[in-house]
Amino acid sequence: MSGWRSDSGVTVDRSKPITFRWAGKSYQGYAGDTLASALVANGVSIIGRSFKYHRPRGLIAAGLEEPNAIVQLEQGATTVPNVKATQIELYEGLSAAPVNASPSVEFDLMAVNSLFKRFIPAAFYYKTFFWPSWRLFEPSIRKAAGLGTGRPSPTPTAMNSASRMSIR
Repeated sequence: MSGWRSDSGVTVDRSKPITFRWAGKSYQGYAGDTLASALVANGVSIIGRSFKYHRPRGLIAAGLEEPNAIVQLEQGATTVPNVKATQIELYEGLSAAPVNASPSVEFDLMAVNSLFKRFIPAAFYYKTFFWPSWRLFEPSIRKAAGLGTGRPSPTPTAMNSASRMSIR
C-alpha cells in the first residue's frame, strides 16, 4: 500500500506539520492526525505482528475496533504500553514502536514460528509447559506474546508526560 492523503479533512490541519518517530525512524504528520493515519500517509503498511505466528499486520480499521495497531509510546519512565495507534493524536516529538516484533516489524525473528504451525495447535502452551514447571517457560512465552513493557515505576515526571498524550 502506498501512502496518500485526501485533499480535504475535517480535523487535520496541514498548515501545522508535526515530526514524530516510529520504530526509530523520523516521519512527518499534521496537527489532528492520529498516529495510525500519519503512518499510512507516510507509506508504513506493517504496524505490528500477529500473536502466535508473527505474521505481518497492517491497519484494517480506523477506530477502537482496530486489532493490529497496538504500540508502545515513548521510552523509559514515560513509556505507555499497549495503546492503539488509531487512538493517539500526534504531538511534536512523539516516539512510538511496535510491541510484537524483534528486531524490527519488517523482519521479525519470531516469524520462524510459521514453519512449525502444523505442530503448534491452539492452546498448546497451556498443556505442554506444566512439566517440570510453568515458571521455567513463562518468561519466554510472555516475551513471545508481544505485549508492551510498563514503566519501571510511576514518577511525577512520568505522570506529567503521560498527561500530554491525547488518547481519543
